[in-house]
Amino acid sequence: MQASLSRPVAATVLALALAAAGLGPAASPAAAATIPAGSGSYTESRPAGTSGPTTNTGAPVTPKLTAAAKDKPVPTNDWWSSIAYQRYGDNPYSTPMYGHPLTYQATSGGLEVGYPTTPVVVGEGRQYEYAHKADLTVGLNGLNSPDTKADDWSDWTVTPYWSDGTRTLRTTIGHGMPFVYAKGSGGDARITTAGTPTVFADNGNVLGITVSGHHYALFAPTGSDWAVSGSTITAGLGGKDYFSLAVLPSTDALATYRKYAFSFVTGSKVAWESTGGAIKATYSLTTEAKEGTERGTLQALYRHQWLHTTDALTPYTYVSPRGTMKVRESASFTTSQKNQGVLPALPASSGVDKARLTGYLNEVANASDPFSGAGDTYWTGKALGRLAQLVPVADQVGQTGIRDKLLGLMKGRLQEWFTAGGAAEFSYDKSWKTLTGYPASYGSDTELNDHHFHYSYYVYAAAIVAQYDQAWAADSAWGTMVKTLVRDAANPSRTDAAYPFLRGFDVYAGHSWASGHQGFAAGNNQESSSESVNLSAGLVLWGAATGDTGLRDLGSYLLTTESEAITQYWFDADQQVFPGSFGHDTVGMVWGSGGAYSTWWTANPEEIHGINVLPVTGGSLHLAREKAAIKRNIAEMERENSGPAVEWRDLLWEFESLADPAAAKAKWDAGNAGYTPEQGESKAHTYHWITTLDSLGAPDPTVSGDIPTSAVFAKNGVRTYSAHNHGSTARTVTFSDGATLSVPARSTATGTGTGGGGPDPDPEEPGPSTGNTFRLKSGGTLTTATDGAAGADTLASADGVNRDGTPYKPTVYEVKKVDRTLAAGASTAFRLRVDAGTRVGLAPQVRVSYDLTGDGTFDRTETFRYFATDPVTGWEEYTQAVGTAAVTGSLGDLRGGTVRLEIWNALGNGTSQVQTGTDAAVLKIPYV
Repeated sequence: MQASLSRPVAATVLALALAAAGLGPAASPAAAATIPAGSGSYTESRPAGTSGPTTNTGAPVTPKLTAAAKDKPVPTNDWWSSIAYQRYGDNPYSTPMYGHPLTYQATSGGLEVGYPTTPVVVGEGRQYEYAHKADLTVGLNGLNSPDTKADDWSDWTVTPYWSDGTRTLRTTIGHGMPFVYAKGSGGDARITTAGTPTVFADNGNVLGITVSGHHYALFAPTGSDWAVSGSTITAGLGGKDYFSLAVLPSTDALATYRKYAFSFVTGSKVAWESTGGAIKATYSLTTEAKEGTERGTLQALYRHQWLHTTDALTPYTYVSPRGTMKVRESASFTTSQKNQGVLPALPASSGVDKARLTGYLNEVANASDPFSGAGDTYWTGKALGRLAQLVPVADQVGQTGIRDKLLGLMKGRLQEWFTAGGAAEFSYDKSWKTLTGYPASYGSDTELNDHHFHYSYYVYAAAIVAQYDQAWAADSAWGTMVKTLVRDAANPSRTDAAYPFLRGFDVYAGHSWASGHQGFAAGNNQESSSESVNLSAGLVLWGAATGDTGLRDLGSYLLTTESEAITQYWFDADQQVFPGSFGHDTVGMVWGSGGAYSTWWTANPEEIHGINVLPVTGGSLHLAREKAAIKRNIAEMERENSGPAVEWRDLLWEFESLADPAAAKAKWDAGNAGYTPEQGESKAHTYHWITTLDSLGAPDPTVSGDIPTSAVFAKNGVRTYSAHNHGSTARTVTFSDGATLSVPARSTATGTGTGGGGPDPDPEEPGPSTGNTFRLKSGGTLTTATDGAAGADTLASADGVNRDGTPYKPTVYEVKKVDRTLAAGASTAFRLRVDAGTRVGLAPQVRVSYDLTGDGTFDRTETFRYFATDPVTGWEEYTQAVGTAAVTGSLGDLRGGTVRLEIWNALGNGTSQVQTGTDAAVLKIPYV
């Protein structure tokens, strides 16, 4: 929500009272101009008494750009925005920037570069950070620039610029880039290290050094020679203007990195497509060969990326605040994920009492002030969102009068904001190339914060209006103003001269940033990831309702990508990201340097956990992907809160219902009488949401439809399929499990599907188990029977990629309907025989998972270290004695539970075998 309402105790920020110095007034037109936009309009001058972007002391500020960049729309709200937006009067360079794996900060003498690898937990245990600390500074001899400006940028790279009149330096840096590419004139290349470096390789123009325990390679043009004098390293450029450096994952990587030292990155670009229920995205770098012909490069993938690529990765890795980054030796890679569907509302169900729901709907529709006094962009947006959720719900239960009344309220308020000259309006700033709503709030005007949060509600509300009134959404009517807000917050165009490409969304980081200026020691931040997703969901619905497949598919790409980032970086669902010393299962805020169990305005656990849930909409279904993480999240909130939620109980009930609908329904039944809804919620929506999921079951994101406005729910082994067809003709929606659903024009359909409709059948399910020792049986089962035939199953190749810790084409053995009691002090044990034949470097790896109640959610997973096979034909024994590599969740009694063993090759480029059906193919679970 708020990006800078106040400074949180837990956040590491720059809290200095700095005076503004010579920044000049913000540009404004000589005379007010009203710009028509269909039936709406906006202005090119701010309302009297308001402000645009300023420094922290309130002085107007304009972008810091070179002449080459002065006419380009500035991408504020990025990981590097402090280069272009001077928030502090005495710092004309930048605040720390977190590219990962490297960190940076501009100074008068050039670019500080660091590689933080050891986390620190601060703020009374509420924040973990890998704070920037310079290992070295990249510059030129004598460089003393009065400022740093942005000279060029692309999707995830930027080129800062320094000039002192004699010397000029440009460096290109970016997300996932282990290299810094420098171009300079007027002085020799100069690297200043934080302490005396240790030289581990000296090959003239290639120098390997270790600084503060981190290994770097320095590359000067061929024929040059690096000279080391204490902490100063210099090289003449021999008439050339380029040099580079790289942080190495190990000293033995020098030869590989040297190959790409002069293949300079000149740009970055993502391309996405939505087809057949999948989102594919290709991330590409463009390069220029400064020497030779090599045009390839190395780039480090974040966890949310390498989990979803089948492209080959090297064994090299880096440490980052987002967990392990893995290196690819190529200028591009592609990810593929199931499309995370969006519905206008949850589907109809038998669990909803229509009379009771109608009563709740009337409470909202007949309120004396349905907008609750909202006047600024954020709180007006929240009120619009509250009404928007109820329109399709009212329609669903036949309350067309309430539906139309709510639509009228929404249209009226949207049109007020979409028309210049009233008490509320939007104003375009030519200098910053941004559209700001006034009255503004939470720094949306003076800091360019949160535009994607605020405008998400307007786009979503407009999408619901468009579903019922296409004429209203036409470009000639109010659609142009909706699209103008989209251009400001999530512009898909890189050639639009009026607005930057995807202002708030960082395509490589996988999520949005909230601060317009990024002026913090901890980098940029985002608190309410769910309000960012709200914009993406709004784009899906608006695009579908208006026939704009480009915006619809943009929304699907943004939502699906950010969903994985939220799963990993806010909720740490795999428990592989947060440092072990950080005692929390979730964070309220992600920072460039790490994460914080906090919000901008309160330390109340309900709001720390709830801020990444609100608003609950048909775009929230993606959260159900990791049900175990939701359960951990709720449990932590109740521990920290010393009991169940009170203030935001409705939001947290709805959140819990995505993992455990029955538990959420029980809380609703016990506590719905006397609570006040969260300001963006209503009893009508909460009742409908919780009772519907209790009837249909939690969302089943393992299945996706071939249109983005579809979803699947599962309860007691039965799947319910739902889809909304915004089109003018009926269509059949096909789901990834083979089920189909016929959906009439401009309607929602719900059913059990045809041609599919149920969970995948169990292979040779052996029936209830009565023991705690199981044999692996070919065909995918675990059995207590001891009379089966001996055999062997083939484990698929790792295809030459490091699959350590992540099952890849695993062979799976499973038993269901297990009833056992947890044995105190016992642990999982296994004895397996594996054989790699004569193949070298294979590594079978095991993961054992426990679903305690058989509801499809694994409550406990134990990943064991892999077993390095020898290249000699013959069985080798692999047991639990290797130890665990990762453990998530907790064990409890099994009541109709499921136990699963997965085994795969974590390394190598060949198949291996695992024995089955013998007393050397055994899993023993810690139960009696």
